Amino acid sequence: MLNSDTKKHTQEAVLLLEDGTSFKGKIFGVPKKIFGEVVFNTGMVGYVEALTDPSYTGQILVSSYPLIGNYGVPNYTLDENGIPMNFESKGIKVVSYIVSELCRHPSHGACAKSLNTWFTEEEKCGIEGIDTRMLVKLLRERGSMMGVICPENPDMNELASELKTATNPNDEDLVTDVSTKEVKHIGRGNKNIVIIDCGVKAGILRSLLERHTRLSVVPYDYPFEKILEEEPDGILISNGPGDPKVLKKTISNVKKLAATKLPVFGICLGNQILSLALGADTYKLKYGHRSQNQPCKDVFSGRTYITTQNHGYAVNKKTLPKDVAEWFVNANDGTNEGIKHKSLPFFSVQFHPEAMPGPEDTKYLFDEFLRAIK
Repeated sequence: MLNSDTKKHTQEAVLLLEDGTSFKGKIFGVPKKIFGEVVFNTGMVGYVEALTDPSYTGQILVSSYPLIGNYGVPNYTLDENGIPMNFESKGIKVVSYIVSELCRHPSHGACAKSLNTWFTEEEKCGIEGIDTRMLVKLLRERGSMMGVICPENPDMNELASELKTATNPNDEDLVTDVSTKEVKHIGRGNKNIVIIDCGVKAGILRSLLERHTRLSVVPYDYPFEKILEEEPDGILISNGPGDPKVLKKTISNVKKLAATKLPVFGICLGNQILSLALGADTYKLKYGHRSQNQPCKDVFSGRTYITTQNHGYAVNKKTLPKDVAEWFVNANDGTNEGIKHKSLPFFSVQFHPEAMPGPEDTKYLFDEFLRAIK
């Protein structure tokens, strides 16, 4: 199936980073000025899932793989439980997207539209024609930084001044924009899992439902007493965007939940929230882990798994309390990738065991969570 996008991409644009480095490219989607944190992803495929991942809220995403859009974008459809198929959530979550080359002639059996058409429909701005190899190398050397994308030929001094005073999205509560506003009940299984929704990905919901559970998805700041009224058999703290320390109410609620000794499983941001609730500390990584090929070693078994990740913060393993053990460690840089309480059913991982798209090496963790419940 061939779905062509013949619209010409001629409007010039500039990307300016906070260190003064600039790149010229061309706009796709809707031309507008965009501020955000510039981060990169090394995945060769999966741009649809990445762009709809709530954890990218507030960020300008760079794809290191040079050709993007070659298989287009499928139709947005829901499964029998009302969960998106082929998307991690509804709508594009990144504030902007940077690619080297945008494919204008996508070809795939499920292709319904081009990436440019999708961005235009959602009134999002992207930029192509950037040397993403040079840009990613720069971000790896200097770390993630604030940036601005501006159409046409702006006054660079004025743009630099605007960028200097722009709000860093990590200083804000980004989760409020991606968390559910009301409680949702999904599935008909015997065990009820309460999901604290900080921007939960569809793949997590689907992975739990495949294991014959029922889900109560609650807002990230849902009161502790109301969480208990849902009669949970277990608690899952989801992924999400931004600095975990901003979520003081969520951390407080998890502290109270830990006192009930209900099984708790955290994923990505959930790993950081659980760790903070148990007394550890977190810090910002230089450029984060955003890829489908991060090796993580199980400290107890010695086995290394290939994982999918998307996070800019990590748990400081030196601050873990005595009753909490480090469970997984990143084989590349030694950073923490998961914790496990030594006597209580609390554990969490920094990577994504649902991994869609990506390796499925760690899906067994959902089974381990359900065993803890049973």
